[in-house]
Amino acid sequence: LRQGADGARGDDTAKLMTLMSDWVNHELKPNPPVDSDNKNCHGFTSDACGKLLCPAELDWNSPAYVVYSGHIVTDLSFLAFVYEKYTTNMDNLKEGLFKGKILLQGYKAISTSPSSAKDVEGDGDGTDVIANNQHTKQSSCIVKVKKHVAQIIKMDKVTPRLIAYVACQVSHDITSWWSVDGNFDYIQF
Repeated sequence: LRQGADGARGDDTAKLMTLMSDWVNHELKPNPPVDSDNKNCHGFTSDACGKLLCPAELDWNSPAYVVYSGHIVTDLSFLAFVYEKYTTNMDNLKEGLFKGKILLQGYKAISTSPSSAKDVEGDGDGTDVIANNQHTKQSSCIVKVKKHVAQIIKMDKVTPRLIAYVACQVSHDITSWWSVDGNFDYIQF
């Protein structure tokens, strides 16, 4: 079982690696673009990736933050990519939480297919597993359709564990971090 889980996780990581760079480049239009083949271009060295990895309570666009924030990113930080439009309402931290477009795209690429991730608009509506499964069942009566992961494992809802898994996969693909990088512990995150 452990070997199968490790293999699936490796498949998910490989699947997202190129997709994540494409999504970041399309969504944030960085110059230079994020290179999927060079992990050294990811993380805080890239303005686009830095914006997504910035703790949500901070403003990446603030010159004071970019020059020197003194803020330490830890495994307890909610990173901007988990929030809708990559920003948070400091008066209501739950608002927009787990509705970041790139997070939702990562979820759909892992749970259904990479092509289904194109449909995400970042509004949280594109992740209805039950409706997607019912639609596929109805269409499979007409045409033979390959089952996706969510159907194979009979996933009928998005769980906190799945959200955490996707968030780790997404953060891994937009960072240049090691397992422990300064004060950030990727394993704890």
